[in-house]
Parts: sequence; structure tokens; C-alpha cells
Amino acid sequence: MLKKDDKNKILGEFKIHDTDTGSTEVQIGILSKEIKELAKHLQTHKHDFSSRRGLLRKVSRRKQLLRYLEQANPKRYDKVVSKLKI
Repeated sequence: MLKKDDKNKILGEFKIHDTDTGSTEVQIGILSKEIKELAKHLQTHKHDFSSRRGLLRKVSRRKQLLRYLEQANPKRYDKVVSKLKI
């Protein structure tokens, strides 16, 4: 679970307009941060299978959103991928 400060930082990086809280880019940014945190957690807790399942769900969701963004707007897709270094 991300802290409010972390989410606000991600919103500042990826938002398209001032009141943007749920665009594809923002969702991908939040999921990427959560994936990094879960991966770090799983390095120390190797037998936490419920967290592993949650990680796989987040990775799958991010992949779907990236595929959608690539089809809908390739320029924004390239920008997000380069920012996140995916």
C-alpha cells in the first residue's frame, strides 16, 4: 500500500491536466511503484504466496494498461515507458 505522499508525487509526475487522478499514465505509475515495493518485500519473504499472487495481478494489470496506451496514443506510451524505464 502506497503512502499518500508517494501517490501525490506520482500524480505530479504523470498527470495530464490539473485535476487528473485516474488517467492511464497515472494508473501505470502507481502500479509500477506498488510492483517495486512488493518485489522488494518478496525478496525477504520468499514464502509469502498471497503477496506473490497480488504482485502477479498488478503486473498483469500494468501490462494491460500499457498495451491499451500503446494502441491509443503511442507518443504518451513512449513518454511513460521512458520515465519508468520499463
